[in-house]
Amino acid sequence: MYKTIVILRIFFFLICITGSYLVCYSIPDWDQYRTLAVFIGASIGILVILIDVFLKGFSLRGLTALTFGLFVGWLFALFISSSPLFENGDPQILFLVRLSLFVILMYLGAVIALRGRDEFNLVIPYVRFEPHGVDVPLVVLDTSIFIDGRIIGICESKFMGYALVIPRFVLDELQRIADSSDVQRQTKGRKGLEVLNQLRKMKHLDLRIHESDVSKQQKVDAKLVFLAQSMNAKIMTTNFNLAQMAEFHTIDWLNINALAKALNPDFNIGEIFDVELVKEGKEPGQAVGFLNDGSMVVVNDGNNLIGQSVRIEVQSILPSAGGKMVFAKAVGPVETV
Repeated sequence: MYKTIVILRIFFFLICITGSYLVCYSIPDWDQYRTLAVFIGASIGILVILIDVFLKGFSLRGLTALTFGLFVGWLFALFISSSPLFENGDPQILFLVRLSLFVILMYLGAVIALRGRDEFNLVIPYVRFEPHGVDVPLVVLDTSIFIDGRIIGICESKFMGYALVIPRFVLDELQRIADSSDVQRQTKGRKGLEVLNQLRKMKHLDLRIHESDVSKQQKVDAKLVFLAQSMNAKIMTTNFNLAQMAEFHTIDWLNINALAKALNPDFNIGEIFDVELVKEGKEPGQAVGFLNDGSMVVVNDGNNLIGQSVRIEVQSILPSAGGKMVFAKAVGPVETV
C-alpha cells in the first residue's frame, strides 16, 4: 500500500511540473518564463505532497475508498469554483486556478480516503468494508492473549463464534518481546509466537491480520481501542488496564479469566466424584487432590490413599480467593470398567 502512495505522489509531482511547463505554450507572453513556471509547479507539487505526509494516521482500503475520496475532492472543488470568488478576472487565469483546485483537492481526497479505511464506516454509517462479510462479529486480540495461551483451548473447542482480528502492531509488539534481552520477556514473547502459529494452523478459525498501524505515536492500548471502535469489534484481553480503557470507551471486552471461572464445576454437598490424591494435608490424616480448574480437595483420613484415584463424597465447600476448597471423605476406590 505504501508503494502505491509513493507512485501516486511521483505521478502527481510530474503532473505539476509538466502542467506548469505546458501553460507557457497556451499563454504566449509567458514563453520566456518557462523556468519560473516549472519552479512554481514543482513548488506547488512539493507543498501538496508535504501536506499529504503530515496527514498520517489513515490506512488503505481499496478502490471503493479511492472512488469516494475522488468524488468528495471533486465536490469540494466544484463548490469552491462556483463561488463568487471566480466571477471576475482573466478567463485564462480563472481556468488555470480552477484546474489546479480540482487536481489538488481530488488528490488530497483520494489519499485521505485510501488511508482512512479504519474510520471509513464512521463517515458512512452502517457501511463497513470487510473482505469476509459484514455479518461476522469481530474481536480484536491483545498481546496478552497470546502470552496467556488459553485461547488455543477455546478455539480448539470450536466455541469461538467470532472472527479473530490480529492487528499488525500487536504482531510487531509480540516480536519485540520475543527479541528482548530480558529472559522472562523473551520466554513470554516466544510462547506468544508459538500460540499464534498454532492458531494459524486451525482451518476452522476465521483469523485475520489487520495491516493498519493507525498512528505510530499512539500507545498499543490506544490503538486497540481506536481499532475496535472503528471496526465495531470487541476486545479480548487479560490486561486489566486495557479492559478498563475499553469500558470507558463503551467497548465490550471478553474476559478469559471470567470465562474460566464460569466453567468451574458447581459441587453440592453429598455429591460423589473421583479425584487423584497427590499429597498430605495440613491436618493429620488429611490428603489433598486438585480438580481440573485448580480447586483444592481435602480428603479426611485419606493419607494412606496418596498417589491413588479415589471416589469421594463432598461434605462441605469453602469459597477461597483461588476458587473453591472442597472437604470430602473417601467412599471407595475408583470403579474400573
